[in-house]
Amino acid sequence: MLSLFLRRRVPPNTDTPSTPTIEPPKGLTRPESAASLLATPRRQKLLEHIWQRTSVSRDLFATLYLAPLERYAELVQQFPASESHHHAYPGGMLDHGLEIVAYALKLRQSHLLPAGATPEAQAAQAEAWTAGTAYAALLHDVGKIAVDLHVEYGDGTVWHPWHGPLRRPYRFRYRKDREYRLHGAATGLLYARVLDTDIFDWLSGYPDLWSALLYVLAGQYERAGTLGELVVQADQASVAQELGGDPSKALAAPRNALQRKLLDGLRYLLKEEFKLNQPQASDGWLTQDALWLVSKTVSDKLRAHLLSQGIDGIPASNTAVFNVLQDHGIALATPDGKAIWKGTVTSDAGWSHTFTLLRLAPSLVWEGDDRPPSFTGTVTVVQEEGEGEAMILASLPIAASSPASGPSSASQPTGDGVEALLDLLVAPGAASAASLSATEFHPPALDDRTLESGESRAPTGSVPLAPALTSGQEETPSGEHFVAWLRRRIEERALIINDAKALVHTVADTVYLVSPGVFQRYAQEHPKTAFLTKQDQLADWQWVQKRFEKLQLHRKQQDGLNIWTCAVTGPRKSRRLHGYLLEDPRVLFSDMPPNNPYLSLSPSAGSGQESPRVVPT
Repeated sequence: MLSLFLRRRVPPNTDTPSTPTIEPPKGLTRPESAASLLATPRRQKLLEHIWQRTSVSRDLFATLYLAPLERYAELVQQFPASESHHHAYPGGMLDHGLEIVAYALKLRQSHLLPAGATPEAQAAQAEAWTAGTAYAALLHDVGKIAVDLHVEYGDGTVWHPWHGPLRRPYRFRYRKDREYRLHGAATGLLYARVLDTDIFDWLSGYPDLWSALLYVLAGQYERAGTLGELVVQADQASVAQELGGDPSKALAAPRNALQRKLLDGLRYLLKEEFKLNQPQASDGWLTQDALWLVSKTVSDKLRAHLLSQGIDGIPASNTAVFNVLQDHGIALATPDGKAIWKGTVTSDAGWSHTFTLLRLAPSLVWEGDDRPPSFTGTVTVVQEEGEGEAMILASLPIAASSPASGPSSASQPTGDGVEALLDLLVAPGAASAASLSATEFHPPALDDRTLESGESRAPTGSVPLAPALTSGQEETPSGEHFVAWLRRRIEERALIINDAKALVHTVADTVYLVSPGVFQRYAQEHPKTAFLTKQDQLADWQWVQKRFEKLQLHRKQQDGLNIWTCAVTGPRKSRRLHGYLLEDPRVLFSDMPPNNPYLSLSPSAGSGQESPRVVPT
């Protein structure tokens, strides 16, 4: 349906007053054209950012986005967004409208919409949902000028926004008897003044989007699903930014959301484990304007920490971790939209080394006086040939400036405010969560491999129990450490048993370990494993698996195979698992749980057939 706009271009509203050259009478404000209202450097930066988030051509942007924004600007003119709260200055309504659109489009990139639709349907509707998100954000407060304000011309004639843009000098005041939240219901009076009929025709062709948009415009956010959540979050971020707060806190996700887990994990590691600003090798460096962390170190340790807390759904590859950190605005992007920076760190003692780094905003991690001292050396971005000169991003400490106060109700914000806004929004062009398939949040599929070691089976009656660890083994990956870790994770409920996606089950009155999943999980929690596997030329999880087999705690089939197949039978479908059976469940359980009723050993087990192939779980 985008072809509708390629055939029929609707020009911006040209029925606007010309700007007179004489000053209006005292106490009156002269109405301005959209071009004049949007011409400030701050608003131009926001418009540019909005365009880059839409991924459409300049021509199509002019029709789908710029024309509604211009109509909105002419309608709200110099009105504040509130009387004494946020954006309570002349022009605050327009600033708030642009900011919330920018925030909402940033947030929209982390969602595949409509939720639950097929990937093909989501791709076909992507542009409509992006535009719908922008319109919902822009119009969410426009009803205020209809019910909260009393506006009149110099001769006392009352102006109402449904009359169209103001044509003569005007004055306004807030109604003393205004009803809080009535503006949400009043939006319906005005959105046809901002969106044209072609846009309505286009959006009405997508029933899920159309209903969600109508609910938002009616102020019924709770019925608008994800679209309502995006508008509410973006609104909170814009308000926090203007009031001198931290918009990242307003954007803070619920504790069970992935970005919240990642951020909490980073804060813990920076407080308890990471070493910053060391004179030589370090985990990271804090400069005046950025926190630089060694990319592989932060990925490995962050994944290990979160998995140790029983948090699932953490990406298995470093690249996926970097993308998620960037998509959620935690890692700031390079000028070309990548998560990884290359930088040379030089200490004041003369030590220097080049690293691949992640760049974070310090305000995401520390508040106020909690922030550590800055690095006394330099961090210099290393740019490829042809990209211009390198840029020094940190230097010797400078005197701290006094805290900036929030803007007063009598003055507009300075140009600096938009820099903080755009810093949070992250440079456009980064890969978004919308481009990541759900499978990237799970261990990737592996090539089929035979797991058999050919080692002899432990003699009957000599079943060893969970091995004890010496002090030297407590932190070193090994077969013994794997078993001790597995028992501890089960006792702590960090690993759930007998669940749909569990890595440990009880079947045939013993314990069943799903392979390769349980070994992958251990390797992810213990990044040191990767260093031990290089000499053996094995994947880290295979190295762990081999060490486990050498303990001879598992039961082999009659033909000597290590791997057993289990049939999983559910109410709707069946599938198969491959893994190890323990000779004695007391290796992991003091009290054996009941068998999982949905699992059974495959009838083919022990039939002498060739070893089952490994499948990702």
